[in-house]
Amino acid sequence: MAEDGYAGFPREAARFLKDLTQNNSKAWFDTRRGDYQAGMAEPAKDFVIAMGTRLARIDPGIRAEPKVNGSIFRINRDTRFSKDKSPYKDHLALIFWRGEGRNRECPGYYFRLSAESLGLAAGLYQMTDAKLARYRSAVLDAAEGSELTKLLAKLQKGGNQIGGEKFKRVPRGLPADHANAELLKHKGLYAWVDTAPLPDLTGDAFADFCFDHFRRMAPLEAWLHRNLEG
Repeated sequence: MAEDGYAGFPREAARFLKDLTQNNSKAWFDTRRGDYQAGMAEPAKDFVIAMGTRLARIDPGIRAEPKVNGSIFRINRDTRFSKDKSPYKDHLALIFWRGEGRNRECPGYYFRLSAESLGLAAGLYQMTDAKLARYRSAVLDAAEGSELTKLLAKLQKGGNQIGGEKFKRVPRGLPADHANAELLKHKGLYAWVDTAPLPDLTGDAFADFCFDHFRRMAPLEAWLHRNLEG
């Protein structure tokens, strides 16, 4: 165990997620609830604390809340409007954000652990109307737009992929012939990386591994925070 008391996720965590994928029912989950608490829920809280300490070095205002509906997404799925009625998610999702709004509405860092891979990302999945307007103004600004294109190019060169929901065309009222026209199509913008097979989830080194990826993506989170949260 590391000096800060963080021990990582147990080796059984990935197995639990694999078993959940194959047995996604309330009856099965109820029999394994103790395994979920010991192997996923409690280690997730410890990970949020450990990562929050690390992220504070580069994002002093980062919010890392070790609780469900804070940094930890619920394992239960909302099936009300979905054809898929599976009651549980097949992954563990965490978020670390900076801003006064709801966690999903602020730029931040994302963690998604499944049985087969680990996904890490930084940015904002979907912008509110107000933040989308600020984003477009920044993209059209000569200095801010240039900085964004450069940092995205650097991220891609370093092995990150750039994602985010987009319009098929540049929205009406925006210059379709602008040098940053492709960026004007975005409704969300984030950098991400998937690591498969899974790295070793145990020990303090796992938190360092995730933080190293977050640190490389931090310039995008900082750009979005500066221009959208203003």
